[in-house]
Amino acid sequence: MPESRRRLLMTFVGAAGVLALRPALALCQGAPSVRPSPQPRPSPNAPDSHVPYGLKDGPQAAVSDKKAIERANQQELRSNVSKLYEIVADLKDQVEKTDANKTLSVSVVKKAQQIEKLAKQIKELAKG
Repeated sequence: MPESRRRLLMTFVGAAGVLALRPALALCQGAPSVRPSPQPRPSPNAPDSHVPYGLKDGPQAAVSDKKAIERANQQELRSNVSKLYEIVADLKDQVEKTDANKTLSVSVVKKAQQIEKLAKQIKELAKG
């Protein structure tokens, strides 16, 4: 009797092992998986795939936007150049008033830093 119980128990263990290994064997054999792979959802903020990169609403909108941006950059460039001219003239007056043998005042150094910063902005605008 104990041998029949042992045989029954071994049969159950073998059946459970086969059932447990069945999905792993199916993957190794290249059987199609049970779950489909998840598909990516398009982002609501993603650009439209039908419009070429760099164009928002098509070629006409990009051309008009580009012209408007160029006009705004030109206007900003002119105002920055006039500011630069005023600051440079003010710095020149301050330097002429100070004694050359003494050290430069803090205001002169700050004006020179403003001029440098504004000149860099003008350079970036001129590059486009």
